[in-house]
Amino acid sequence: FVGVVSGYMIAGYGAGILAVATLLVTIIGVFAADAYGQTTGRKDAPEVIIDEVAGQWSVLLCIPYGTPDMLIWVGAGFLLFRFFDIVKPPPVSTAEALPGGIGIMADDMVAGTLAGICLLILSYLTGTPLF
Repeated sequence: FVGVVSGYMIAGYGAGILAVATLLVTIIGVFAADAYGQTTGRKDAPEVIIDEVAGQWSVLLCIPYGTPDMLIWVGAGFLLFRFFDIVKPPPVSTAEALPGGIGIMADDMVAGTLAGICLLILSYLTGTPLF
């Protein structure tokens, strides 16, 4: 939920700003999650949420902005992301198996990418413009 709210607020400044913020959070997250995992001995600790934030922000890059039903798209993106993040179908499970901070971040980025692809397909099928 933190990722949705913060990402939605950042997206208000433009999709480009959100894309740069997503990239930065992902890079920082790889190092931070890796360091936390080495310090605590836990691979993907639930208190580490930077991976969830980055994954959710990647989904928000794929929603149609400026439409009257934009919040519905945001909600759909959140639900799709959670679905892929919880069920972990391949390639999400494959990404999760990567070592250290890369694996911690990669599974959420792949889940976000799959959710984003679903939104793009839905946007196309409904004739809803992205921007």
